Amino acid sequence: MPQKNLSIKQWSVSDQPREKLRDKGPRFLSNAELIAILIGSGTLDLSAVDLSKLILSTVKNNLNSLGKLSLHNLMKFKGIGEAKAIKIAAAMELGRRHKSTQIKKHLKINSSRIVFEIMSPMIGGLSHEEFWVLYLNNSNAIVSKFQLSKGGITATVVDLRLIFKKAIELGSVAVILVHNHPSGTIQPSRADCSVTKKLQSAASILEIKVLDHLIVTEKTYFSFADENLL
Repeated sequence: MPQKNLSIKQWSVSDQPREKLRDKGPRFLSNAELIAILIGSGTLDLSAVDLSKLILSTVKNNLNSLGKLSLHNLMKFKGIGEAKAIKIAAAMELGRRHKSTQIKKHLKINSSRIVFEIMSPMIGGLSHEEFWVLYLNNSNAIVSKFQLSKGGITATVVDLRLIFKKAIELGSVAVILVHNHPSGTIQPSRADCSVTKKLQSAASILEIKVLDHLIVTEKTYFSFADENLL
């Protein structure tokens, strides 16, 4: 086992993160070792692995929580400058995108749970609110995912004209609305209910169905359709 006071270069080759990944594969590395490869170096007192362990300890070794840390918060750790913070943030975003792309674009939607599984990795853990629209064909398969707006902690701006302009361009016959609540609560606000009703009214004129509106967090969701609010 490596000694804490030694730099990584002084460790046994089999214990050095980069060499371990090369020789054994990434699955054999701990979260701290993978982050250590990203940041490359630690401080005079801490190796890159120990610095990574320190960072992870502040988020209880939860990668979702690590992905929420801003560049500013990452840079509060001694030894993490802007360049290293950007590398960590980029890796966290790649992880989110990888998870979301595992869902096939033309997956048929037959339950609110499927929508949650598609969208939660993308927006469930964000610290700001985003409003997305899923466009479906007549087989209820997704033909496009579209980020309509990105807002602050409490609200986003919903442009009805843009939603339906894109639906017409895509030849979509139905839409599903999805937005996240950074607060963690899944109960719809008055504004959420109002926007849903406005969208339903506009969609009916164009003969486009609003199949559902989901409010998502990391772990759970609220479905307007499941609660008979559509």
